[in-house]
Amino acid sequence: MAKGSDQYSVLPVAKAMQVFAYVASQPHAATLAEVAQALALPKTTVFRYLHTLSASGMLAHDIERDRYGVGQQFRRLAQKDAVYHSIRSSAEAELDQLVDGFRQTVNLGVLADDEVVYVDIREATRSQRFQARIGHRHPVHSTSLGKAIAAFLPEETVERLIRPEFEQRTFRTLTDPRTFRRQVVETRRRGFAVETGENEDGVTCIGVPILDEHGFAIAAMSLSAPESRMRVLADRAAEALQDAARRITQALPPTTPTGLS
Repeated sequence: MAKGSDQYSVLPVAKAMQVFAYVASQPHAATLAEVAQALALPKTTVFRYLHTLSASGMLAHDIERDRYGVGQQFRRLAQKDAVYHSIRSSAEAELDQLVDGFRQTVNLGVLADDEVVYVDIREATRSQRFQARIGHRHPVHSTSLGKAIAAFLPEETVERLIRPEFEQRTFRTLTDPRTFRRQVVETRRRGFAVETGENEDGVTCIGVPILDEHGFAIAAMSLSAPESRMRVLADRAAEALQDAARRITQALPPTTPTGLS
């Protein structure tokens, strides 16, 4: 590393990551002595890092054998990352095609911690920008992405998303859980969700689920447009989104798991 380029680095964190990377790269569970020798670090220092990483679930400590291996928390994170990467990669060409065809904003989202997280957004023009940005979290009940996902999840998962009263995002947001349940049923019946001004004033979105091989939603894709414009586009957009979602599903690895949230 060039001199001065590491001025913001935190040395203990960097060393902890060295320890983690070494253990994770081994084909077998490693001992304290092995890690310390390989990294040329004091045993007491390595022990503290191993203990901290094990407590966080990033590593796992086999107490009987006194060896360290990759932990379940890291495996879960790695699995999620693999799925998200697969979804983004499989959807990339479809998002571009939809933007080119409709000249409107197209969104890709997943469910995480009972919220919709935008993982990709393609904007047709810089002059027409909506509130959502990549990484933003929006409610399930007020977005077409969220409704499309909820409609194709197991019933127990849908019930987990229900609140006694939902957040009022705009004057049009439907906050009654009974109404949300009806919308979920209707979305499941027709295959796409519609949201008009519920998440952002003056904007209508049509969302479709991206399903795994078991028919459960692992993501959703939506097209956003001003209300006046969507009245003209709605039918054609819903059909194009559904066709694109089917192609994305076909491109996904067959082992993509459900229940990412």
